[in-house]
Amino acid sequence: MKCERVALKADVVQYELGKGLEDGFELFSEVVTREWIVTDSLLKIEREDGYVVCPFILNRRGREFIGVNDYIVVDEDGTKHVCGADKIWKRYKEI
Repeated sequence: MKCERVALKADVVQYELGKGLEDGFELFSEVVTREWIVTDSLLKIEREDGYVVCPFILNRRGREFIGVNDYIVVDEDGTKHVCGADKIWKRYKEI
């Protein structure tokens, strides 16, 4: 059966540190030890204490790490997603 995605309004915001868009941070050293995560484009933030952390959001799939130039999408029901700059405007249009 073929289906078409139902329209769903969402807030789309390019990620910026300090705006509270992430749900948390994880040490980069912990992220790189998980071989299934590609770390090339992950956003890495050096804290004052010298530790490097990566911001993430939480959704039903677990932690979604935020990459450089990524957008945070918050659906009407409050569900958060991360979407890359290369795909955001193919999936969403401004209303």
